[in-house]
Amino acid sequence: MRIEREQQEAARDDERDERRRPAFRPDVEGLRAVALGLVLLYHAGVPWFPGGYVGVDVFFVVSGFLITGLLLREAERHGKVSLLRFYGRRARRLLPAAAVVVLAVCLAAVQWMPPLERRNVAADAVGAALYATNWQQAGRAVDYSAADAEASPLQHYWSLAVEEQFYLAWPLLVLAVLWTFRKVRGGGEELRAAGATGRTPLLGRCGLRARLAVVLGALAAVSFVHAVRLSAEEGGVAYFSTFTRGWELAVGGLLALVPAAAWRRALPAAGPGARRGALAAGALAVAGLAAVAYAGLRFDDATRFPGPWGLLPVLGTAAVIAAGCGLAAHPVGRLLSVPPLRYAGRISYSWYLWHWPAVVFVPLALDRELSVRWMLVVVAAAALPAALTHLLVEEPVRRARVLLATPRALAVGAACTAATVLVAAGSWISAPTIALASAEQARGAAALADEDQPQKSAKALRPLPEKATDDRGRVHDDGCLAGQQETESGDCAYGDKGGGDTVVLFGDSHAIQYAPALEKITERRGLRLVTLTKSACTPAQVTVFNNQLQRTYTECDEWRDNALERIEDEKPDLIITGTQDVKTVVEDGKRLSGKKSAKAHQKGYEETMDDLLGTGATVVTLADNPYPPEDIPSCVSGAVRDLDDCAFSEADGYGYEPVSARANAKFDEVGLIDPKPVMCKDGTCPAVIGNVIVYRNGAHITASYMETLTDWLDGQLRRVT
Repeated sequence: MRIEREQQEAARDDERDERRRPAFRPDVEGLRAVALGLVLLYHAGVPWFPGGYVGVDVFFVVSGFLITGLLLREAERHGKVSLLRFYGRRARRLLPAAAVVVLAVCLAAVQWMPPLERRNVAADAVGAALYATNWQQAGRAVDYSAADAEASPLQHYWSLAVEEQFYLAWPLLVLAVLWTFRKVRGGGEELRAAGATGRTPLLGRCGLRARLAVVLGALAAVSFVHAVRLSAEEGGVAYFSTFTRGWELAVGGLLALVPAAAWRRALPAAGPGARRGALAAGALAVAGLAAVAYAGLRFDDATRFPGPWGLLPVLGTAAVIAAGCGLAAHPVGRLLSVPPLRYAGRISYSWYLWHWPAVVFVPLALDRELSVRWMLVVVAAAALPAALTHLLVEEPVRRARVLLATPRALAVGAACTAATVLVAAGSWISAPTIALASAEQARGAAALADEDQPQKSAKALRPLPEKATDDRGRVHDDGCLAGQQETESGDCAYGDKGGGDTVVLFGDSHAIQYAPALEKITERRGLRLVTLTKSACTPAQVTVFNNQLQRTYTECDEWRDNALERIEDEKPDLIITGTQDVKTVVEDGKRLSGKKSAKAHQKGYEETMDDLLGTGATVVTLADNPYPPEDIPSCVSGAVRDLDDCAFSEADGYGYEPVSARANAKFDEVGLIDPKPVMCKDGTCPAVIGNVIVYRNGAHITASYMETLTDWLDGQLRRVT
C-alpha cells in the first residue's frame, strides 16, 4: 500500500510540474538570438568568430527540442498525432516568409546580376521552394567545376531544408511509435482515457517517452557516427547532409522527452535542495554558453564538422536548454529572457532569411567590396526587412483565424511553393541569351595576334556562357581527369594509338585543359597521347589540402605514386607536366601559409621533375595561366556589348607565386611553355578573344579556346624539344 501511495503521489507531483512548466520558454527565445548573432558575425567576416557557423547548430538543437515537445504534448493529451494539422502549422509558420524572401531575391537578381547568375539563382529558388537546397550545396561541394562559383544569395536555405526534412520524417516516426504503443499493454486505451480526463498517467507517459527515446537515441547515434565518418572523408558533403545533421536535432528532441519528475529531482526549485538546484541550473547554463562561445571563437573552416567537433556547440546548447527545464531560476535564464534578446530571437527566422541576400546584393548594388565594418552594418540593417516580414507576413498568416483550418493552411503552403517555382521559371526563361558563334566566327587566339585592341563586343560567342562550364573537351568528358577519390587513371590513350612514340600529359585540371590541342597535335604527328591527370592533384611530391573534401588529400599522394610507376612502364619519349600553382601544402598535419605552401610546392615539383628526367624522356613544363578575379562566363553573359567590363589586368591575373616556372628554372634541360602571350596582351587579359570565351570556370581554359591554340602549342613544343 505504501509503494502504491508513493507512486500515486509521484504521479500527482509529475502532473503538477507538467502544468507548471510553461510551453513557451523565454530563455529559449533568447537563445535563438545568440544563434543568430553567431551566424551574422560569421557572415560579416568578423575575424574573431571564425566558427560563427555553429549558430546553425544551436538553431538545430532548439528546433528539435521545440518540435518534439509539440508532438509529445499532442500525443499525450489526445493519444494521437494529426500529421495534417502538424504540417499545416509548419506551412503557416515557415513558408510565407521564406517565399517572400525568395521572390525578393529573384527580383534583385534581375536588377543586379548578369543573365547567367540570374539563371543560377532561379535554379536555387526552385531548390529553396522545395527545401532541397542542402542537397544542391552538397552536390556543389564535391563538384570541382563549381569550386569557384559565385556565392548564391539563397545558399543559406540549406539549413532550413535540413529542418524541414526533419519535420517531415519525425512526426511519421512518432506515429509509428504510437501505433506500437497501442499494441503493447493497452497503451492506446491508457492514453485515450488520459485525454478524456485531461490527465496523463505516469505509466502511459513514461512508456511512450521511453519508446520515443529509444528510437530517437538510435537515430542520433547512427547519424553521429555517419557524421564523424563522412566529415573525415568528404567534409563538404558532410556539412550539408541531412543524415549528418540529424543527430543535432535529435539531441534537442531527447531533451524534450525527459519527464518533469526527472527535472524536479535533478534541479529542485523548492525544499531543502532548492539552493543546490539553482546553483546546478546556473552552472549548467554557464557551461553550455561557454561551450557555444568557445566553438564560435576557436573553430574555423578546417575544423572537422559536424562530427566530431559538433558535439561542443550541440551539447552546450542542450545544457542551456536543460538548465531551464526545471523550475529553478538561474542568472543565464534571466539574461536570455531580457526583452531585446527575446525580440531578436522572435524575429530570428526572418532575420536569418534576409541577412545573406543582403550580404550578396549590397556589394553588387554598390559595385564594390565592403569592409568588415560595413558588412556588420549590412547584416544589422537586415533587421529592418526582417521586422517588417515578421510583422506583416509571419504573424498575420500564423494567427489568421481563417487559416487555422488545416486544409486552408496546407493550401497556403502549396500556394507559396507554387508561386516561388513559377517566378523562378519566369526569371529563367526571360534571361537574355546570345547566339552561338560559327566555326568561322570563332577565331580565338588568331584574333589576339591580328587585332590591336581586345575585342570590345560580341554578337555571337563560343561556347555559350551558360554552356561554358561544360566546355572541357573529349578527354575530360571521357573521365580521364581522375575523380578526387580515385587513385588510378584509366587507359586514356588518344592521338595516333598505333604511333611508335608516346607523349604523356601529367598533372591536374590545369594540365588536362591542354588536351584538346594536344589531341590534334599528336594525331597530326602520328604520336600516341596518354593522359595521366587527377582533379586538384599536383604532380609535385607534396601532400596538399583538398578544399572540397575538407581534409588532407591522401588520394592525391597515392595517385601520384601510381602515375609515376605508369610513366615508367609507358617509357614515353615526351612528358608534358602542368599544375595549378596555388595549392595549400600540409606538413606534419598542419596547413602551411600561402608563401610557405608555395615554397614547399616548388620544392616538391623540383623533385618530380628530377624523377621524370630519370626516365630518359624529354620533359616540358606548362607554366600556369592567369586567374580571373571573377566568374568569366557569368560576367560575359551580361557584358556582350562592353566586354572590357570582364577583362582584367595582367597584374591581377598573375597575382600568385609562379611555382611551375620557378621549379622549371632549376633545370636547364626541362623546356618551359608559358601561355601568357596567348592569354594577355599589353598588360590586359581579355575574357573573350576572337568570339571565344577564354575561361570556363575559375582559372580553367575552355576547350573551344584551347583548340584555337593548337598551332601555337605545336610550335612551342617544336621549340623546346
